[in-house]
Amino acid sequence: MRGVVESARWAVFPQGLKPRVSLAGKGVRAEARTLPAELLPPIGRLCMEGERAVAGPEAAGAKRLPEDEELLFAFQRGDLDAFETLFRRHQRAVFGWVLRIVRNPSAAEEIVVEAFWRIYRAHARFDPGRGFEAWARRIASHAAIDYLRRRRPEAELTVERAAALPAPARADPAISAELRRATAMAFAKLPATLRAAAALAVIEERPQKEIAEALGISVGAVKLRVFRALRLLRKELLRQGITP
Repeated sequence: MRGVVESARWAVFPQGLKPRVSLAGKGVRAEARTLPAELLPPIGRLCMEGERAVAGPEAAGAKRLPEDEELLFAFQRGDLDAFETLFRRHQRAVFGWVLRIVRNPSAAEEIVVEAFWRIYRAHARFDPGRGFEAWARRIASHAAIDYLRRRRPEAELTVERAAALPAPARADPAISAELRRATAMAFAKLPATLRAAAALAVIEERPQKEIAEALGISVGAVKLRVFRALRLLRKELLRQGITP
């Protein structure tokens, strides 16, 4: 499977092309008509404020402040001001995580809005004792997987787009342009749950425990999903007459 792993890393995001996650200066875009009326004040305004929407601790490079219990309990009760504060503090981190899964900045921005709408709707189920970010990441992960399920592979990664992927600066000569294109196309065809796990584990090389917590599954299930994803990738490449 090693050849498949290396092919996937280069094909889906060649070295030097991984996005630098930053929303400074643009914020998360959203159209007001897509948002529920009761959330237009907190989410709609924040998403359209641009740089001010990420003016929390991370925006200036400061250390993230610990969440105070009063804020978390207020959010659990449905307080919109508390929700707005949490949105400001965590939207960049949530955006970065979603981007790791869907590999599409524009889509990630839309998913962040959907995720925070789901987060607000689920406020009564939130456990303040377990922290906000990990919980938000899990909800955002499911929103990202739902997005992948709705997208047709050919709409997300066309042959032309795959062919346009530039070679990495220090590409392994054993990984040809043809293999990179074929792997990118095969990766886009994976079932959403397998694709999310593989993107996080193989492309991003995130710890399996972190992936398990975000997807709401066990570490064993993460390993199984990654194994199945790599097996499907290898099968698809072999079907095309390519030996990874």
